[in-house]
Amino acid sequence: MRLFSRSVLAAALLAILPLQAHAFADDESRRAILELRQQIQQMTEQNQRARLQLADQIENLRQEITRLRNQVEHLDQQAAQASARNAPPDDGTPRVSDEQEQQAYDDAIDHFRNGRYREAAELMTAFTALYPSSALEPLARFYLGSSHYALKDYKAAIESLDAMLKSAPTNPRAPDALLVIAGSQIELGDYAAAKTSLQRIVREYPGTPAAETANNRLQLLR
Repeated sequence: MRLFSRSVLAAALLAILPLQAHAFADDESRRAILELRQQIQQMTEQNQRARLQLADQIENLRQEITRLRNQVEHLDQQAAQASARNAPPDDGTPRVSDEQEQQAYDDAIDHFRNGRYREAAELMTAFTALYPSSALEPLARFYLGSSHYALKDYKAAIESLDAMLKSAPTNPRAPDALLVIAGSQIELGDYAAAKTSLQRIVREYPGTPAAETANNRLQLLR
């Protein structure tokens, strides 16, 4: 009888062991699933934080571009006016008086200063067509591109400012033009091109305020 009882007990224990092993395996699987879910949740939260940080960086870049765009406007205009007065006449260009040329530019820049960017763009376009050899022409192209940027026409802004840089790469506003180009490229989602533009500022215009700003923006865009 005792032998029979022991046999029954042993058989019961043997039957329970696989069930315990299965339960242990289930617990391990549940823990692994929970850990994986926690990791996914952490990664999702990190990605959300990264997107928010990038949005803040882009907004800071927009504000910096606007500030730089208007920072030395009056000094640039005065320098261009002096250059226009001293420049010899070009027989291949229309014979217009300095007053007419200056008034055309002033009308356009007045619209820009007062936030009438569409009108400013139209007048700057007309100015560059009428006075292609003017000392004010690079500035007109700069504000034409800046007007396009303000109107959120980023491709047109890049086109106008590229034209300025090709014709007047040593103009005092050239590094600022590249900043606006970089801002336009960011708005278009072309971060690689924006980095290239910012690196060009650092390389070609070292020691300028624009180069310092470009360095800061490059740090943010890494």
